Amino acid sequence: MPLIDKPLPELRKYRGVNPRPADFDAYWRTAQRELDATAAAPRFTPNTTITPEFAECFDLWFTGVGGARIHAKYLRPRESGKRNPAVLQFHGYSGNSGDWAEKLSWVAAGFCVAALDCRGQGGLSEDVGGVKGTTLNGQIIRGLDDPDPQKLLFRHIFLDTAQLARVVLALPEVDASRVGAMGASQGGGLTLACAALEPRIKRAAPVYPFLSDYRRVWDLDLAKDAYQEIRTYFRLFDPRHEWEEPVFEKLGYIDVQNLAPRIKAEVLMFTGLMDTICPPSTQFAAYNKIRSKKEMVIYPDFAHEWLPGHGDRVFEFMRGM
Repeated sequence: MPLIDKPLPELRKYRGVNPRPADFDAYWRTAQRELDATAAAPRFTPNTTITPEFAECFDLWFTGVGGARIHAKYLRPRESGKRNPAVLQFHGYSGNSGDWAEKLSWVAAGFCVAALDCRGQGGLSEDVGGVKGTTLNGQIIRGLDDPDPQKLLFRHIFLDTAQLARVVLALPEVDASRVGAMGASQGGGLTLACAALEPRIKRAAPVYPFLSDYRRVWDLDLAKDAYQEIRTYFRLFDPRHEWEEPVFEKLGYIDVQNLAPRIKAEVLMFTGLMDTICPPSTQFAAYNKIRSKKEMVIYPDFAHEWLPGHGDRVFEFMRGM
């Protein structure tokens, strides 16, 4: 197998190089207090894009930090008469919550499903950062130049995942002891963030998670594709890298490897060792800091792409809650 990162024995011990800010814990305590003070005010509107006889579909709107109205697709078994397990789904960078129909296998198996649209990306969620409509890309660096690190946009998106979890956990048709989270790439990173910020998440299935160990991405010269905006930031705003260390330290606030030790959920992670989009070492940096029960499923010859059989593993993993 060609080597694009550290050898596997080293990956299993690697714990990241991006700095962790000294006030990281205080930062997230403040963030969670803001979330606690934000009334979600969920609203469910029936959606008839598809009309399966065994499922009900809703547009779910709720309020996130900063007053943004956040959208998610919500599906539940029709008139089940019992409390159901639920899964939260998070999408890739700049994408959206996907089609209704692709979620029906979960509903047919008795699950409620909530799929988030990340604010400012390709879905319907509102970005209140000074403009109407989407801002789509550049979200890693949004807020980087603001003196207040609480303005980092991914802080707000991470908190949106926790707010969605709180909404779903409180629903009368949901068994709050059986709620899982899942997603790939950005969705994998958000799965880890959600599980870290909402300790009631029972199981988490991140697939090649994004948003981890930014400095390692830079050191590997892989700040391209999903991480391109870091390179663009330096070229446009710090061409001589005079502020390189403070930049990576500030990114440490929204680095999921630093949140990983908080996770209480059982974790099933999937990693391709040929991944040049989210390098394996950045994924292991987060995985190796998870203290709860966990398993890493490795695909030696696969990159940032569909991993054969992983969907079946995730389905059975969630069914076992």
